[in-house]
Amino acid sequence: MNAQIFEKVRGIAADVLQVAPASLTAESSPQTIETWDSVMHLNLVLALEEQFGFQLEPEEMEEMKNIGAIAALVERKNGA
Repeated sequence: MNAQIFEKVRGIAADVLQVAPASLTAESSPQTIETWDSVMHLNLVLALEEQFGFQLEPEEMEEMKNIGAIAALVERKNGA
């Protein structure tokens, strides 16, 4: 996993979910973060799309199970 992309994704997720970036790990998920509900998930999708300049498909949104999976998805979409 690209550390630079992970850090960027973690920062975006921390802003959207209103938690400290340091509290987020690759395993952080809706089950471990109280503020991560379906509305916040959509806000996270929109923030990622805006920041990285791509559109996510519904199947890709389903893949976003934790921060590590999101970083891997972003890396794949960016062709990094």
